[in-house]
Amino acid sequence: MNKPLRRIAIFCGLLVLALLLRDNYIQYVQADSLRTDTNNRRVAIERYATPRGNIIVNGDPITGYAETKKNGINDFVYKRTYKNGAMWAPVTGYASQAFGATQLEKLDDGILTGNDDQLFFRNTLDMLTGKAKQGGNVVTTLNAAAQKAAYKGLLSRGKGAVAAINPQTGAILALASTPSYDPSAFAGNTNDDAKAWNKLQKKNNPDDPMLNRALRETYPPGSTFKVVTAAAALENGLYTTADQHTQTPLPYILKGTRTELKNEGNIPCKDASMRDALKVSCNTVFGKIGADLGKDKMQEEAEKFGFNSEQLTPVRSNASVFPKKMDDAQTALSSIGQFETAATPLQMAMVASAVANQGTLMKPYMVDKLQAPSLDVISQTEPEKLSEPLSESNAQILQSMMETVVKDGTGKRAQIPGVTVGGKTGTAQHGVANSEKPYAWFISYAKLPDGSSPVAVAVVVEDGSASRDDISGGGLAAPIARDVMKAVIDSKK
Repeated sequence: MNKPLRRIAIFCGLLVLALLLRDNYIQYVQADSLRTDTNNRRVAIERYATPRGNIIVNGDPITGYAETKKNGINDFVYKRTYKNGAMWAPVTGYASQAFGATQLEKLDDGILTGNDDQLFFRNTLDMLTGKAKQGGNVVTTLNAAAQKAAYKGLLSRGKGAVAAINPQTGAILALASTPSYDPSAFAGNTNDDAKAWNKLQKKNNPDDPMLNRALRETYPPGSTFKVVTAAAALENGLYTTADQHTQTPLPYILKGTRTELKNEGNIPCKDASMRDALKVSCNTVFGKIGADLGKDKMQEEAEKFGFNSEQLTPVRSNASVFPKKMDDAQTALSSIGQFETAATPLQMAMVASAVANQGTLMKPYMVDKLQAPSLDVISQTEPEKLSEPLSESNAQILQSMMETVVKDGTGKRAQIPGVTVGGKTGTAQHGVANSEKPYAWFISYAKLPDGSSPVAVAVVVEDGSASRDDISGGGLAAPIARDVMKAVIDSKK
């Protein structure tokens, strides 16, 4: 072979080698990213080519599917449907042919569509036998009766949220948010779906119905945070019993200022014990405790309860906040749930659950197991300890304090006959110079005669229909918490 031909042959060989390298790079290295690229329409076509598996509550599906009407251009065969979609939206999220998916619908999309790698061998066998591919199921920890009670209670109160947890396992039993939306309204990809979607967007709907307030909204927790402050006092040995006098003056002047920290109304807070201070919700007592302990000890205790960390349920919950940079006065305000302290309803349910569970905080989760189309279990969630904010003895002291709140204090409307209920009310300031209606909070747990605690709840109502003077955690939020706890207890009978 002469020299020019040899050069041409070498050059052509290099071109073929480059082509082979590029082809292998695309097929093997880039395969996953190309397969899951949102611009790859084949992904969406495959997702809706078969009936989607279901999200399950108490053994029953809260989702379904419908065949998409043929309109000449639609290449999606099935679309998602929902039962009581608005009630369950904070749990399910949505799956839309036009707008993608969120929450469980997105996180477990592979199982629900049947495309997850864990189903590879089963799908291969079905392909060989000619059986149509099916989606698997997501079995949740939710309690249908508790969810219904939470959603029904919130509907008459405007904006708000409820989170309920099993303190012994961390299993989420209810997760409600209002106002809400029906994911079925935009599950397809027609003009009507687009119109429904646009109406729900915050720019067109200031109430923001697509916001999951139970997980994604942080509120000043107000006096419900005093439970964390009481825990910090006990854990750090500032007080060793619920009934010690706290040597709190009245008036109490915030350290380093001339500002008086006021209580709500004429309540007996001078030198009150922690039990009495929690019962009537003394700002002065718990503000002074926070300032006496200092920001570092308060931060340490708050973070043991889960503050300053995101929670994955597996749906992400925003991190609740206990500020890290404060002076003594700001520490006092933060210790009564004001200043920059902010919490999700899930976080405050975690606080109540840790107290109820003898001081142990379990990691919250809402997926019990994932199932193959055959109902074989692919994976099972095991309860996991997150932290220990309290010793068992201190948890029992705090339980006795919270139970006094419900028996004799501001939380009487949470009482359930034959059940011991512990709780704490909260009315948190809202708006510049407290110009808006305050947030009404209530956190609680129920304890059965055998000593077990099957449920802990947090309720927040953003803006009640009542007049400003009538808005309180005990008045608006406590009855909702009571109904949720009762629903859980009744469902176990």
